[in-house]
Amino acid sequence: MGVNVFPAASGGASYSSQPPASASSVLLDGQLVNSSSISTSVTGTGAPWLLYANGAGTTTIAIAGTPYTVTAGSTVGTSAYTGSKSVTVSGPVGAPLSFTASTLPSSAAWQAATYGNGYFVAVDGGGSSKAAYSTNGTTWSSATLPATDYWDGVTYGNGYYVAVKYGPGTTGAYSTNATTWTAMTMSTVSLSFIAITYGNGTYVAPAYSNSSSAATSAGRYSTDAINWSTMTMPTIAYWYAVAYGLIGATGYFMAVSAVSTNAAYSTDGTTWTLITNTTPSSYAVCYGNGTFVCTPVSGTTGGYSTNGTSWTSMTMPSAGAGWSGVTYGNGYFIAVNGSGATGAAYSTNGITWTAGPSGLSGSTWYAITYGNNKFVAIQGSANVAAYTSLSALPVAYGIYNGATVRA
Repeated sequence: MGVNVFPAASGGASYSSQPPASASSVLLDGQLVNSSSISTSVTGTGAPWLLYANGAGTTTIAIAGTPYTVTAGSTVGTSAYTGSKSVTVSGPVGAPLSFTASTLPSSAAWQAATYGNGYFVAVDGGGSSKAAYSTNGTTWSSATLPATDYWDGVTYGNGYYVAVKYGPGTTGAYSTNATTWTAMTMSTVSLSFIAITYGNGTYVAPAYSNSSSAATSAGRYSTDAINWSTMTMPTIAYWYAVAYGLIGATGYFMAVSAVSTNAAYSTDGTTWTLITNTTPSSYAVCYGNGTFVCTPVSGTTGGYSTNGTSWTSMTMPSAGAGWSGVTYGNGYFIAVNGSGATGAAYSTNGITWTAGPSGLSGSTWYAITYGNNKFVAIQGSANVAAYTSLSALPVAYGIYNGATVRA
């Protein structure tokens, strides 16, 4: 029988010489060693396919957009396929590697970062109009925001990067290309914003404070990043961070406060419900793989939520100067700390945390984001950023055509 090897094996044995007993031919065979995924196309003949993988963990093989989970050493059957089908093989990944330093365009109090549409974007929260962008997380270029202010929040969604500012005012900024920014009106009254996120067609920004720098229940939302409407949070608080994610089939916005234990959730971004059980005062919140995670302003007690409506305590590996940023990517949560001595921590479930990866020297690591298999952290008191990737674990895989006739 013919063997189609893709990519070329880079070590170890090929499994095509030992296909499942019910296979009639080998459709795809290869190994992932230096990459965590590969995409190609495979032509079926009307029979079910048999998927095989053997490596250090679980492999996902997506056929025409339908994912199949293949545990190590197992064979999984599929539906019958006819004609050419897109196939992506995603192998297991290991813990994140050590951070490597990179240089931002200038020194600033870089406060927030996001990723979208091929660009990493960072904004300055220190009272300037500085922004920065990068296509790879390692080499950065300058951009200019439309006003000199404390730009403390940024997000991406539906073709727009949107930045909000802490300095009391009525405006924010948006960009369609990460390089050129335009001012827009967020409010008819003066408000300060730190938190902003995007989910399910809506940009959501609960306010941090009002014109008197007092806690507030005000907030704003938008469906186009340019025109904003009023929404009301369920209690007065200093709303510091917000995230969006899916719990089952339901989308949730989750907001947390840095000055109190208040938290709130919304399924539409406009109507909010207060979470009554204790939530730690939090600098950051993120969503990943069915779980929200919030990291503490001080101490080691953070929180996680798997239902979008209540929180459970979890423990960070150390206290440091407050866990100021957290993000999720490709199976891993990573949090960064305001103290370079404490650095970072990672988790595969948002509940159990491990110190590392190493490499974050200095201090005031304020934010971290994920994109294109890279975690990128920014420092809030210099021109320093840092990046790390997940390590690809080797896996051998095969796709076999099932029997075309019944025995």
